[in-house]
Amino acid sequence: MRIPPYYRKPSWQRFFSGVVVGALISWGFFLYTYGHLQEQHVAIIMKQKETIKELNKEIDIWKEDVEKLNNQNEQLLTVQTIKVNIQNSDKYKLDKMMEYKIQKHIEEDLSNLKAKDIESVINTRHLIMKTIENERFDEIEDYIFKFKVTQLVISTTVIVEVEIFKSQ
Repeated sequence: MRIPPYYRKPSWQRFFSGVVVGALISWGFFLYTYGHLQEQHVAIIMKQKETIKELNKEIDIWKEDVEKLNNQNEQLLTVQTIKVNIQNSDKYKLDKMMEYKIQKHIEEDLSNLKAKDIESVINTRHLIMKTIENERFDEIEDYIFKFKVTQLVISTTVIVEVEIFKSQ
């Protein structure tokens, strides 16, 4: 079998040379665009790496600052609010107004605890309990109410659970 002699005809020669030149031009265009896009991607990646390094440095700085502030805040935690709950108000059939007055009375007695650091409040918790228990509330008719602290929770909010007792 023999290859036909197309290489002698000028039309086929032009076609084949066009195919070769077109292949070379397209290969050159491909290399140019691929190289150009790779350069852009490399530049973007380098910028992103620099940004990541800078952000990691900033994160480290923020972490150090937050840790320092947390350590300072742990040492300087203070009492912000005082809440009083009466456990047995239904036993004496107190209305909401009287409950509110008793709560406010106890909160006023403990108001000097606000803005004190928690450590000093914890150290004086027995004194706080005795202060509440020795307090008398005598605004209701002929009855005098005394208090017994059943629970005392000390954090930034001091929560006092109180039982009331009638005495005459």
